[in-house]
Amino acid sequence: MGPDRQLNNDNSRIARYETLLLVSKAISTNRNLNDLFLTLKTELARVAQFDGIVIAQHSSLDGIKWGLAEMRGGPIQNLPKSAAEDELASWVFQNQQPVLIRCTETESRFRDSMARLRMNGIASLCVLPLTTVRRPIGALSLGSAQPHTYDDEDLRFLSSVADQVALAIDAAINLEEIAAVEADLRKSRERLQLLLSINNSVVSNLDLRELFLAVSSSIRSAMGCDLAGIALLVPGTKELQGFVIDYPGRKGFISERMPLPPFMHEVFETRVPVIIPSPGHEVPDVIKHGEGIHESCHVALVSRDQTLGVMSIGRLEPVPFTQKDIDLLNEIGVQVAIAIQNALAYQEIEQLREQLARENLYLENEIRSELNFEEIIGRSRALTQVLRKVETVARTDSTVVIYGETGTGKELIARALHGLSSRAKKPFVKLNCAAIPASLLESELFGHEKGAFTGAVSQRIGRFELASQGTVFLDEIGELPLELQPKLLRVLQEGEFERLGSSHTLRTNARLIAATNRDLLAMVREHKFRADLYYRVNVFPLELPSLRDRREDIPLLVRHFVQLFSRRMNRGIDTISSESMQALTQYSWPGNIRELQNLIERAVILSSGTVLRVPLDDLKDRAAVVQTLEESDRKQILKALDAANWVIAGPKGAAALLGLKRSTLQARMAKLGIQRARAAHDTLNKMQ
Repeated sequence: MGPDRQLNNDNSRIARYETLLLVSKAISTNRNLNDLFLTLKTELARVAQFDGIVIAQHSSLDGIKWGLAEMRGGPIQNLPKSAAEDELASWVFQNQQPVLIRCTETESRFRDSMARLRMNGIASLCVLPLTTVRRPIGALSLGSAQPHTYDDEDLRFLSSVADQVALAIDAAINLEEIAAVEADLRKSRERLQLLLSINNSVVSNLDLRELFLAVSSSIRSAMGCDLAGIALLVPGTKELQGFVIDYPGRKGFISERMPLPPFMHEVFETRVPVIIPSPGHEVPDVIKHGEGIHESCHVALVSRDQTLGVMSIGRLEPVPFTQKDIDLLNEIGVQVAIAIQNALAYQEIEQLREQLARENLYLENEIRSELNFEEIIGRSRALTQVLRKVETVARTDSTVVIYGETGTGKELIARALHGLSSRAKKPFVKLNCAAIPASLLESELFGHEKGAFTGAVSQRIGRFELASQGTVFLDEIGELPLELQPKLLRVLQEGEFERLGSSHTLRTNARLIAATNRDLLAMVREHKFRADLYYRVNVFPLELPSLRDRREDIPLLVRHFVQLFSRRMNRGIDTISSESMQALTQYSWPGNIRELQNLIERAVILSSGTVLRVPLDDLKDRAAVVQTLEESDRKQILKALDAANWVIAGPKGAAALLGLKRSTLQARMAKLGIQRARAAHDTLNKMQ
């Protein structure tokens, strides 16, 4: 090959690939598949000769199907119903390899496909797989009426074109999928907002009449109606009877005890909604002329495949109810039916809360935003009371001591106190007094100078110096050695301290938040904690409830930990059985939230599908151990009560003998069911 011919070939290739860039840019701007196909036909004509073009698309639901196909001068004839039935397109897609057919007359492979191509006037063609790193897209076919139109160089070049086409189609498909998802989310969000307002009214009410009256105003407002009512089965019978009617404009012609019209029994039996008036159904005169109700809609209240009753709404104005109204009323009816069933069967109320917590992410976000504590999960009354106190004291500089059992979240509360205070942008410095050897604790708190002791090879800044203008959190403050307590008291009272090995006085403006699972007042009596320090740190005590005292928070905590560990372990767990949730709710959790967190982490590890597999046998074993410990605790308390002649408070009372607060002892007695009369009965039984 001469230099001039080589140069011409090189220039031709350069021109082709420059045009390819223009093709890529042109097709990438299209956001819908039809527009993309039109642009592709126009732009491909610049770089390739073809008389027909076909795009076969892959769908996870429908398999390989024809997307867009066109011949110059008209549609392609005799295409099979799907690309999967075309042996050539199917082969290219399955093998992900291009095919070059130089002449359809002489090609021995793909006989049916060759016959169809010749029928459409195609003498040669290239078929190229369309694939991205994310997924297979389909196949692109270019055909020419002339044989030997394409060679290996064309095949390589068109493969580059196919890569660009695949990316453009993938992007267009993604945009269509995103738009569909966004539309569904928008509709779901609007529906959830309405259902949420109804849920907020029904979840806390166990009286059926008050329950419905609480939600009827929301129903009448959402449905644009004037009357709302429900009819329920009479207990122990198959008779349907009116239960409650909420109609502010009632004139006295209707009541809950009046006979129900036949169509309401029809709705109850068939579960098919009925609109009045409609063919075969007319508004009863007593309702239409007496009360002025012209239009009404009636749906069955169904929960867990059990028909509970019928919900009805009515309008004074002659505005007919539409299918959309029926659909929305059915949605509302589902929630009302669930609430009614849980009111009739109180033991199932926890299952309802579990369902709401699992299925309604918006509800959890509402709770968090209302309380302004993003890291603290729960809505129980016990927790809410603590959080209200946190909001109150956070804005001050007062010292706070947080009491609570191990694993109740004392550090989270301390961080919330800091985050809500004016010091939020300053350091939050924590130290566990039980985790540092006593010989090093003073250095950790107040720092040291170089050479202050063996091993002090450099100067060290202490926690109180680091936290100046911020917050120091001392966990397990009850473990602070007695010899260090006067120095801590000085920091709290005077804001002054010295580093070890230094006589230079430093000042700090750090706020102290302390935490302990011990009874500091009992330690004062035992001379294990200084009284003056106790009164200085106990300015604002916060008692955190144990998990067994806030059982209604367990479903929310379970859901939170499942989501957390599922993300970490790349799992798709989204369901937990009612039996497992009930077992988790009933367990006493001596290790509190930390124990629950560890169990859920293990459960996520054990779960291979979408359902959380909770090791319930472990709970039973733990419960047996807890029962043994509780029995031991019960015996110890009874022994102390007998020794104190059942006097609880005072220096010689049972609380002092046990080293407990009076309130703590009373709480444990209530938990263990210890009463004087019962204890005497137990003693009598032992004597017999």
